[in-house]
Amino acid sequence: MSTGVSRPRPFGHGPFSHGVASDEVPPTLVEPAPRVLGVLDQLGLWGNLGVSLLGFTGAAVVLQPFGPGTPHLSLLAALLATVLGTCLGTAAVAMSAIPGTQTGAPAMVLLRGLLGSRVSYLPTVLNVAQMIGWGTFELVTISTAANTVLPSVPQWIWVVVGGVITTLLSLYPLGAIRVLRRYVTVAVLIAMVYLFVELLSHPLPSVTEGSWSGFSIAVDTTVAVAVSWVPMAADYARHSRSSAAAFTGAFFGYGFAQIACYALGLLALVTVAADGDHIFAAFIAVPLGGLAFAVLAVREIDQSFANVYSTTVSTQNLRPRWDRRLISLVVGVVITVLALAVDIYGYASFLSLIGSVFVPLFAVLVVDYFCFSGRREWDLTPSSPSRWLMLLPWAFGFITYQLIYPGQVQWWAAAWGRLAELIGFTAQPWMSASIFSFVVAAVLTGLISGARRLAARERV
Repeated sequence: MSTGVSRPRPFGHGPFSHGVASDEVPPTLVEPAPRVLGVLDQLGLWGNLGVSLLGFTGAAVVLQPFGPGTPHLSLLAALLATVLGTCLGTAAVAMSAIPGTQTGAPAMVLLRGLLGSRVSYLPTVLNVAQMIGWGTFELVTISTAANTVLPSVPQWIWVVVGGVITTLLSLYPLGAIRVLRRYVTVAVLIAMVYLFVELLSHPLPSVTEGSWSGFSIAVDTTVAVAVSWVPMAADYARHSRSSAAAFTGAFFGYGFAQIACYALGLLALVTVAADGDHIFAAFIAVPLGGLAFAVLAVREIDQSFANVYSTTVSTQNLRPRWDRRLISLVVGVVITVLALAVDIYGYASFLSLIGSVFVPLFAVLVVDYFCFSGRREWDLTPSSPSRWLMLLPWAFGFITYQLIYPGQVQWWAAAWGRLAELIGFTAQPWMSASIFSFVVAAVLTGLISGARRLAARERV
């Protein structure tokens, strides 16, 4: 049950809050969050996050959704899948940002209102695990890209440099966002436009050459990439001056950037790149491509920064009075050490598996918050009571996701395959795991929350 307050209380403005909001994130969660990010700041932040080196290689999955060596989609089909999937996924990110602005709470703290304080620890621990993994993955990607541009420099040096810069940015997150908006965004835009012009100077195949088989898989791929930012959206939106600015920055900034990133990767694949594994070299091969690609490689640090900062504020849901600067320092060291010592590519499938739990979870959050209890009863205090029933739509959404696409962890996929066979379920090629799991979780949340609301009215 919820506490029945008349409106969602701004997080950090209660009896335990102290201090005055400044232009930077306060050390703990018991202090008020500064509201200093305008629409341009958020467009810059999400626009840079939407451009990713992983997006370039991800374009190969869109073009050949059934894997290397299989028939490819037509360029028209691949571009349409990218636009459709990005818009769907980015809409979820933008909607998830609004509660963060309205309450001033980061993403994992918002789950106190949905699940209760203690139950919110479960998704929080999962999110910390995946953020550390993806932060490590990004450092490896950055160092690989830098080593491609300057192979004479050992890759471990790039890992350390990337880790140091990532950690420093996470110590001053709002300042980092302003730097991204004022300087990095312009450089990235110039580099992207230049690479587009160079690639378009090569002969293009017919845009209808290829098939539409696997179109839904390609859509789901781009949906999943965008939706992966949902567990982080409120971490930055809580500092927005308005909900409109948070929504606009996330939807248009990230949406346009991811579409452009995938389109550039697709162009490279149909013109100069042999496959997704050689796409970095293809960019460098064009005139001045090394310089343009170096800009994109340096910009990738904002991805690792975002992961470290979100790990920090997620950890603070468990320990609100811990100093975020110390947490960020520890996390920065951890991901740097892991990037040096661990083959993170071997754990990529596990990271995707963890990420899949958040698609239905945030469907539950969005429906309950916007349609039912959130605007009236969202209790974000450390003593918020458990709402065990809300685990039900989350679980069914997760099951739906796994039945359609259980991922690439062999033993896990085999187990879900046996379950699907037992219940007589066969996933169809047109089914999207992200979309279907979101819908199932959303519908069940509506039924449960609606029944609870009706029961409350009858008691009155």
